[in-house]
Amino acid sequence: MFNLRRQIRLLYTTGILGNLSITGAWVVIMASRGFSLVQIGFAETVFHITSLICEIPSGMLADMYGRKKMLAVGNIMAITGDIITAISGNFMVACMAMPFHAMAYNFASGSGDALAYDSMKKVGCESGYEKYNSNQSVIYRIASGISTLCAGLALYLGYRKAYLISALMGLVTLFFTLKLVEVRVSEQDEDKDKDDIKNREDLPRSMFKKLISYFVDSIRFLFRNSKAAKLMFLNSFVGSIDILLLFFLQTKLKTAGISNVFLGFALFTMELGGVVGSKLIVHFKKIKYVYLFIICTVGVVFGVILEHSGMVPVMVLGGFLSSLCDDAIEIRTNAKLQDMFPSEQRATLVSISSFTFSVIMIVLSPLAGYFFSIW
Repeated sequence: MFNLRRQIRLLYTTGILGNLSITGAWVVIMASRGFSLVQIGFAETVFHITSLICEIPSGMLADMYGRKKMLAVGNIMAITGDIITAISGNFMVACMAMPFHAMAYNFASGSGDALAYDSMKKVGCESGYEKYNSNQSVIYRIASGISTLCAGLALYLGYRKAYLISALMGLVTLFFTLKLVEVRVSEQDEDKDKDDIKNREDLPRSMFKKLISYFVDSIRFLFRNSKAAKLMFLNSFVGSIDILLLFFLQTKLKTAGISNVFLGFALFTMELGGVVGSKLIVHFKKIKYVYLFIICTVGVVFGVILEHSGMVPVMVLGGFLSSLCDDAIEIRTNAKLQDMFPSEQRATLVSISSFTFSVIMIVLSPLAGYFFSIW
């Protein structure tokens, strides 16, 4: 008999282990190795290019062959990237690890959410998805904040030991991932499993055809459901503003005179805004989405305005408010989208949403850099 509580506990466990890392401040670690900002920027570009290429295919593979399997593949990618970084002696080898880190993120982005929602749907408890998503958001924010605070520990240990420890944590994460139960909620999925067995003799061609089929079906769904497409775009746009604000606040706070000792705590405080937003939203289910979207958008914009005060406490408050509003609207939007998505295309459509966010970030990042530099 399927045990939903055990499944959700395992997803929380893998969420904690997957996001908690002493190598989270990888930019600082690379800088400590003597790499220039230009080199670090190039490494980040490799990451984002890989992420754009693999985001949607990773979701389609999860829908085709199983979300649990793709989560495990993501764990293996992360471990591989950590090991390559640990043994890298020069910049080119270090760059070779970036695609593996990007694919680790890609394979986890849609698979976990899809597996959680379908697990709840299997036993008729999908109304609890918003609370689950809220808890995962809290886990992500706190783990990210702790990872930032661990930058000093990583520098003390040295990049080799730090990344080997990260690889060991990846192995532990993989252990718990393999304990998850794959969930199918439609007969169509079972038919696809039978077709997979029949088509193993012509696997490459079969896989390519199915990838194209899943992508075309997902695009058709978005054309037929313009409301879902609009929600994906608006949610990604608001989220990108918050992410860019927090990113540029790192340099703005330094300019405002904050010390290195308190910078990490200031960034962690801003991450806590997301925790508050994640927990608050589950208590306001009756607020109409359009009102909630307006309130949260205004909150994010107000956070940007506070960021330009030049006063450290007010700037931190702006980042806190922006994170709060971003996480609140993201959780409500994700819950609405999951209700709209068909189960057999769920991971694919979640990946398309992540892809949309990446594209918006690529467009807005240089514009935001110019905006923050002159204001």
